[in-house]
Amino acid sequence: MSEEKTVKNRKNKFIGENVNRIDGIFKVTGTARFATDWPVANVAYAVIAKAATAAGTISGIDSAAAEKAPGVIGVITHKNAPKLTPAGNLSGGSVLQDAKIEFFGQHSAVVVAETFEQAQAAAEMIKFTYAKAEARVNFDELIKTAQKSPSPARADVVRGDFEKAYSAAEHKLDAVYETPIEHHQPMEPHSTIAMWEGDNLTIYNPSQVVMGMRGAMATVFGLKPEQVRVITPHIGGGFGAKGGAWGNTALAAMAAKVVKRPVKLALTRQQMVNSVGLRQKNVQRMRLGADATGKLAAIAHETSTHTGTTSQFVEGCGDVSAMTYAVPNSLISYKTTAMNVISPTFVRGPGKAPGSFALECAIDELAYSLKMDPIEFRLKNEPDKDPANGRPWSSRSVVECLRRGSEMFGWKNRKMEPRQVRNGEFLVGSGVAVGSYPARQQGTSAIAKLTRKGTDVEATVELAASDLGTGTHTILAQIAAETLDLPISRISVKIGDSSLPPAAGSVGSVGAASFSNAVSEVCLQCISELQARSPKSSGPSDPVPVNVAELMSEANLTEFQTRVDARPPAQAGQYSSHSFNANFAEVWVNEQTGMIRVNRMVAVTGAGRILNPKTTRSQILGGCIWGIGMALHEESILDPRWGNFVTRTFADYHIPVNLDIGTIDVAFVAEEDKIVNKLGVKGVGEVGIVGVAAAVANAVFNATGKRIRKLPITPDKLM
Repeated sequence: MSEEKTVKNRKNKFIGENVNRIDGIFKVTGTARFATDWPVANVAYAVIAKAATAAGTISGIDSAAAEKAPGVIGVITHKNAPKLTPAGNLSGGSVLQDAKIEFFGQHSAVVVAETFEQAQAAAEMIKFTYAKAEARVNFDELIKTAQKSPSPARADVVRGDFEKAYSAAEHKLDAVYETPIEHHQPMEPHSTIAMWEGDNLTIYNPSQVVMGMRGAMATVFGLKPEQVRVITPHIGGGFGAKGGAWGNTALAAMAAKVVKRPVKLALTRQQMVNSVGLRQKNVQRMRLGADATGKLAAIAHETSTHTGTTSQFVEGCGDVSAMTYAVPNSLISYKTTAMNVISPTFVRGPGKAPGSFALECAIDELAYSLKMDPIEFRLKNEPDKDPANGRPWSSRSVVECLRRGSEMFGWKNRKMEPRQVRNGEFLVGSGVAVGSYPARQQGTSAIAKLTRKGTDVEATVELAASDLGTGTHTILAQIAAETLDLPISRISVKIGDSSLPPAAGSVGSVGAASFSNAVSEVCLQCISELQARSPKSSGPSDPVPVNVAELMSEANLTEFQTRVDARPPAQAGQYSSHSFNANFAEVWVNEQTGMIRVNRMVAVTGAGRILNPKTTRSQILGGCIWGIGMALHEESILDPRWGNFVTRTFADYHIPVNLDIGTIDVAFVAEEDKIVNKLGVKGVGEVGIVGVAAAVANAVFNATGKRIRKLPITPDKLM
């Protein structure tokens, strides 16, 4: 039966409505179980001891005192650790397989005890001696000898003849922008409970990619995937840090195997900085060339950055420059240098967040030199297709976002020349920037189960999805309720368990599109299959009403279930699909102290069909707040003597708090995209941060006349 006929006569409308979080009550009452909340009997506690040097080898270990300490069950080091299967799917490695040290804070031992306090005390008793090597930790020196990235994904991308076009351009910009090392800082630090039953491993673990974690643990321990079960229905934030499998999870499973008991291992906030990745420092040289009318002729985005000494992870900072504006001649390139620091990894808006800071600030600078309004300059260079690959857009709403945002913000009142607006001792400025992030659907399977008691039907949808705190439970319940035409109170959502049908991960803004389309398809299939069984139906094309209670009754069924394996539309790959935004910032800069406050922001987003405006707005708010933090606060600082981070807690790693944030107005433009996927859903989790830091930086220039190209913009840089 066609989708048009299966939606006929529905009474319940939930998709696109402001539905409250169905998991909210569990979280505020403390009944939502996070990784270490699960009631596992006879659990022991593990604490990791970390290396106190950035490079070299462990030459000696004195663990005698720790082994004799009260409550200690076992001490595991590279000398007695079980050998794991070498594999590249453990991010950052560091699982006690040899004596080599690659970065300060590398896992060097695990102590297991009856209580957390006993394990922590014993871990501090272990004495390590090192054969130290020269550590590669001085980024400013190392970057001078950076080489072209060996990663095929980061090879030079050349379109046209950049050098010739840039040389001939009437107006040029050549500037360098820097973004620092940043850390994810989720509310819930990484933690795991691991338990073995024979050769079968169960882990309670906050995993953004449930099936990915299952596969990683199976590989590491030489198991079949079905021998590993990952349970993670609730996650207290991740932002990319929980997208891969890090060494701490494998160590929890290793410890449980060694002591033959369930083991709980939770990282401390301080341990997080050198355990689960970071956003790498990026130095980005931007060269732009335009004619006298403001038409761009050339753009080069050259990124120099660092990797780990054992891995090659490089953010795609140049991606935004390849596709945002219509430029016939471009160069995107990357150079890297290896550092004795934990491997970089995905952080919210990977590549696009730091890349947009460089691109959108450069655009603002060039527009100012042309004496053009920066919105007008952007509109003049709007591409009619994706310049990066020549594909048509499945939909593109940059123009609508800019126009809507300028109206909401009152952009027409902005003064082009800096230092024109004052309020007492404050200089007031306005800035704008745009952003984008790819919109994709990935293969996801789902099961729908219906249970009938008389005329009442309850439904459960099951899939191995994950909820980072973004509202996955809620949007899936909305889709199931509307599609099956049931009250939302009759819908149960079961996710976060690898024993359920395999699903995409909550990474790269693929989660909502992948999960929602799978649930929609499986519910439609429920109706179609039940209609086919109805004695009133003459075939699958007959428009029988949706009422699942009647359909189950007519088929004499009290239980029914079906499964789908949803895939992206075949034509989706022929188009370029992205979410888009425009960000407007008003900053107040104290002329005496250099202190900056973002007094007001407007964020307008085009992201296809909005499933739940309330939860979607929360995602954009979170992205804006993180973008403000990126612009003004966040920076992880290495001590060059040791290679350790000195910013290890919220006392010294600054993130925005309530008093740092002014008014944020969020709006969405209507964007119907029938190509990206059947429901027309695009993600917003990543795009919310893209462009925000640039908007703030551009506003700071408009307020003060000072162009700060190195984040964060702190008072010392303005004074």
